[in-house]
Amino acid sequence: MAKTSAKQSNTANLGFEAKLWLTADKLRNNMDAAEYKHVVLGLIFLKYISDTFEEHHAKLVAGKGDYKGANPEDQDEYKAENVFWVPPAARWNYLQNSAKQPTIGKIVDDAMVAIERDNPRLKGVLPKDYARQALDKQRLGELIDLIGTIGLGDKENRAKDILGRVYEYFLTMFASAEGKNGGQFYTPSCIVRLLVEMLAPYKGRIYDPCCGSGGMFVQSEKFVEAHGGRLGDIAIYGQESNATTRRLAVMNLALRGIEADFGLEQADTFRRDLHPDLRADYVLANPPFNDSDWFRKDDDVRWQFGVPPKGNANFAWVQHFIHHLAPRGMAGFVLANGSMSSNQSGEGDIRRAIIEADLVDCMVALPGQLFYSTQIPVCLWFLTKDKGGAGAPRTRYLRDRRNQTLFIDARKLGTLTDRVHRELTEADLAKMVTTYHAWRGEKGAGKYADVAGFCKSATTAEIATHGHVLTPGRYVGAEEVEDDGDPFEEKMPRLVAELNAQFAESAKLEAAIKVNLKGLGYA
Repeated sequence: MAKTSAKQSNTANLGFEAKLWLTADKLRNNMDAAEYKHVVLGLIFLKYISDTFEEHHAKLVAGKGDYKGANPEDQDEYKAENVFWVPPAARWNYLQNSAKQPTIGKIVDDAMVAIERDNPRLKGVLPKDYARQALDKQRLGELIDLIGTIGLGDKENRAKDILGRVYEYFLTMFASAEGKNGGQFYTPSCIVRLLVEMLAPYKGRIYDPCCGSGGMFVQSEKFVEAHGGRLGDIAIYGQESNATTRRLAVMNLALRGIEADFGLEQADTFRRDLHPDLRADYVLANPPFNDSDWFRKDDDVRWQFGVPPKGNANFAWVQHFIHHLAPRGMAGFVLANGSMSSNQSGEGDIRRAIIEADLVDCMVALPGQLFYSTQIPVCLWFLTKDKGGAGAPRTRYLRDRRNQTLFIDARKLGTLTDRVHRELTEADLAKMVTTYHAWRGEKGAGKYADVAGFCKSATTAEIATHGHVLTPGRYVGAEEVEDDGDPFEEKMPRLVAELNAQFAESAKLEAAIKVNLKGLGYA
């Protein structure tokens, strides 16, 4: 039998993550998905840092090259390589060997405590309630054995790649299992990819003030890496108001070796901005839709374009993003469709002021059913403080876009993955991204042209004639219908014959209905 590499057995097989999920989900028993999420993801994280530790530990033991004479049990040797120190009682081999013990819950809790103690960056982040009575210890042991099957991989496929994929897949599945509540910590990956690829954050400060489980940051790093950039060229800043979701974000990034500044603790962005002096090159966000339960300070410095209504935080978020943009910064974020047209409680005036300040670069209307938390369609806003023009410092963009906005109507895009969920395909993403980059005049992106029913470049004056409404459907027009090539003199008689046949069928149905009504005594 040919030898199968770890890479083949763990990542090449179609549905590896799905099979792993199905097995793990069977072990959930009667536990809610919201609770089980932290049990599973905490163990995946523990497996990752243990695998990474063991990999470096082996190098120190071998003592070759730069590691000659190194002490494998010296914590500083690991910190120097940005590897988490894992004490003996928290290493995966020890946990897996103890998986059948009735005290396995306490053993895992003690491991989490020890890791936090020796790695201040993880303080208060890891779940530590595995010993609770509601968690079946036999199933916990089986779950540890299952996660133990996720291999380290070969040199081309490091642990963080395999475990990172599993972590991301499990986040997706937990969001689906939790339904509406899942949207609080997870934005569908196709939307995150679209935001990231539209903005193309190669270098600079990236900020998300409602970061959920950190998907925007992970995708930004993937983008930089995929386009030959250096991961050290971007700096990440985030904030999250939900303590448990914040822990997911810290683990999600740490699992990939990504450093981020999440502030010292969880906090509500409107009550306490943890990065008040930050001016970001890129803002990427998916704030809560139409949030009516939010804190507002009327004289807040962020309300540059008008005080947002207490009953809806949409334009509070928009103005928060603008406030934190650097002089040439760009923002891409998700909002409910109402933000494009609402005139209630002064929202229309705020939107008009933002448009007149020439900050709106692009608006995208998305299809419905993309989110686990809501079936309503949403839109993407793209704002910028740099639309090019004479003397513009952004050499990537050749086109002067001042007093212009691109509208993209993508409501017909996407493919249903099941009865209630839709995803944007690779072709869908490429269509929108290339259109936006061409319109911005990015080098190598091709020439932009309006496409009826899909995209339109409109002037600020034209937007004003529509009452400063930003709904793409108002601008892109109707999709052009392809000519079938039939000569008019042949087509018209055929269409008239079809219409007469339909009239005749309609008359028959009308007569049949009248007979039925007469029989019931209603004629």
